[in-house]
Amino acid sequence: MQTNLKVHEPRVSLAPEFRWDGQDAYLFDIDGTLLRSRDRVHFDSIAAGVQHVTGVCVTLDGVTVHGSTDTAILREACAKAGIPAQVLEPQVSAILDAMSNHVAARRDELQPLLMPGVRETLRHLVHGGAVLGVATGNLETIGWIKIEKAGLREWFRFGGFSDHYPVRAELIRQAARKARALAGEAASVCVVGDTPRDIEAAQANGLPVIAVATGHYSYDDLLQHGPTVCATTLADLLATVEAKL
Repeated sequence: MQTNLKVHEPRVSLAPEFRWDGQDAYLFDIDGTLLRSRDRVHFDSIAAGVQHVTGVCVTLDGVTVHGSTDTAILREACAKAGIPAQVLEPQVSAILDAMSNHVAARRDELQPLLMPGVRETLRHLVHGGAVLGVATGNLETIGWIKIEKAGLREWFRFGGFSDHYPVRAELIRQAARKARALAGEAASVCVVGDTPRDIEAAQANGLPVIAVATGHYSYDDLLQHGPTVCATTLADLLATVEAKL
């Protein structure tokens, strides 16, 4: 979903003794963390998918989007449109497929913009031996299309997506299991996101979390939720390493 990148003064808060770039695996959110969309293709896919399957028109007006998942957004939009759960649920799978098809058919219209320092941070972590995955509220097809269009696919070995796990905390839990299957059962896993829900999902699983203020929420908003690390951007966080060197 679309986010707004705000002008900022570089700020970084690090928990004592925590090496933000010394973890074995990282789970990156996509929207607002790695990139933002300068188009409405993904945003419009929910209404398009619902109409294709049910014939009903829905909007995302008043629907919680930031930090939510595609499946949760779909259910909330349909509830606001008056579609009863017992009518919606048997059609959810078909609607999710229609959403994915909508984005796949329009992938050439996608205009992802990388957040500051993303490519450099991914390179730094991988060169340090870390395993990288995505853990996102996107559907799997949509998430990988965005990553590919942004030129980031080479860095990521696995992912967790909301068509399989609609609750973000469960999505993080399952993605962490995949990370440890690759990096070792005792591997340290760190979540990277841009919303309070990313922080809460990481904390619910006992995982450290890096919060970056490149999405809808400000640095101060995120800091109130007690992330392990808080930074205005990944570029500002990476600069702390360069300053030490």
